[in-house]
Amino acid sequence: MRIKLHNLIFIGMVAGVLIGLGLWALGRSPDETHQAVCTHMLWWLDLFGPTVFMGALKMIIAPLILASIVSGVTSLPDMKELGAIGWKTLAYYFCTTSIAVVIGLVLVLSIGPGKKAASLEVRNRRVAELEARRQAYQEMAGRPALSDDGVPTADYLAWLAQEEGEQRPGDDEAGRFEKLAGARDRTAGDIFKDDIVSPLLMNPFQSLSANPPNSLGIIFFALLLGIACMVVGKRAGHVVSFFQGLNAVIMHVTHWLMSISPFAIGCIMAGLVARNGPEIFQTLGWYCGTVIGGIVIHVGVLVTIAAVIGGVRPLRLFQGIREAYMIAFTTRSSAATLPVTIANTTEKLNVSPKVANFSLPLGATVNMDGTALYEGVAVIFLIQIYGGLDDVSITMTAMATFLIFITAVLASVGAAAVPDAGLVTMVLVASAVHLPIYYIPLIFAVDAFLDMFRTSTNVLGDSVGAIVVNRLERSRLGSPAGA
Repeated sequence: MRIKLHNLIFIGMVAGVLIGLGLWALGRSPDETHQAVCTHMLWWLDLFGPTVFMGALKMIIAPLILASIVSGVTSLPDMKELGAIGWKTLAYYFCTTSIAVVIGLVLVLSIGPGKKAASLEVRNRRVAELEARRQAYQEMAGRPALSDDGVPTADYLAWLAQEEGEQRPGDDEAGRFEKLAGARDRTAGDIFKDDIVSPLLMNPFQSLSANPPNSLGIIFFALLLGIACMVVGKRAGHVVSFFQGLNAVIMHVTHWLMSISPFAIGCIMAGLVARNGPEIFQTLGWYCGTVIGGIVIHVGVLVTIAAVIGGVRPLRLFQGIREAYMIAFTTRSSAATLPVTIANTTEKLNVSPKVANFSLPLGATVNMDGTALYEGVAVIFLIQIYGGLDDVSITMTAMATFLIFITAVLASVGAAAVPDAGLVTMVLVASAVHLPIYYIPLIFAVDAFLDMFRTSTNVLGDSVGAIVVNRLERSRLGSPAGA
């Protein structure tokens, strides 16, 4: 009896966790031989998982987005249909992202993970550090760090920020912190101009060859190309045939890659667990529980939307997208999962390629429900721990909460569909409420673990969006009523 692909993927994930725990223990052995074996094994796991499998998926992302959108646009009967699909897709994305952020904010304010005992220990250590820093500043500058009314002076805060920034690049997370520091001084307007407007108008060949690909630029050019083909008509027939054929070929390549996914996913899981281990939850357990709890609730919302509006029952929904869901969970990249997501929704959930080829590439770029939820929770969690200290003047008020809601929704749109992208866009949310970015590394340790949950939620949200739009447009698309 042949084992189904989704079962093989699940087996690969479980085997990867077990192997990863073994390597984690081996790497912490005092025996240098054991440590060398662990290092050697991690090299092979990285080769077959992130390097080969994820590299192969990323290899086809750019041509897939271009071909799928041109194919989807040119398969529509007229511009009116494109407009109908477009505004319904964007309206769905905005609504579900807003719902996700609200769920996260309600949960983190209710649970208060930053006020638990383990978090208070972190705060107390920071208080002691700041007292030492304050004394060092006063000895160095020859003047008080605090004003007469107890407020930190501007010079002291500038010195403190410089000291914190200079220390961070020497730690184990230097690369991530450098990304945060690079985004620290950017305003919402800068992000809109640099991350949304400029990529839209980038040379399409440059967008296709960028690493990672400039998805917004590819989508915009593909839409222009598809619309132009519709306007030109029969003379563009060869162009349309080329992109429709390219789309079919890339989907066939996707099926080839899915055949090796169980082994590759096992390698990715093993490497992830081996590097982090279970000890990362000692301090951040409540924070992880809050994020995951919010994601579970939001998944329930998405499943309900799929059933009530999309006409797809929960069991059928998860049976239809389970390969994409598990690959997203493991790879932590909704872009890398995009080929599988399109294949699952069109082949197993009867979503029209006209809808899937337009909405899913767009969703993988701008619809980040899990990321938006996570960013709101993370920033409030850090404020709960550090709020009121010398360099964190923000306190949680209704206005601050609303500001976090708005910026979390907007920042999620600018998040690239690759691992760790949420950390970078979180800088916008933190900056909006004046939370210094050197506090964000506290959550680095569990980010990869939480990224698995939020990425799989992003992919689920994209899939449900395609289902909903397909159902709403079924009369014009000729799709089955239950699709």
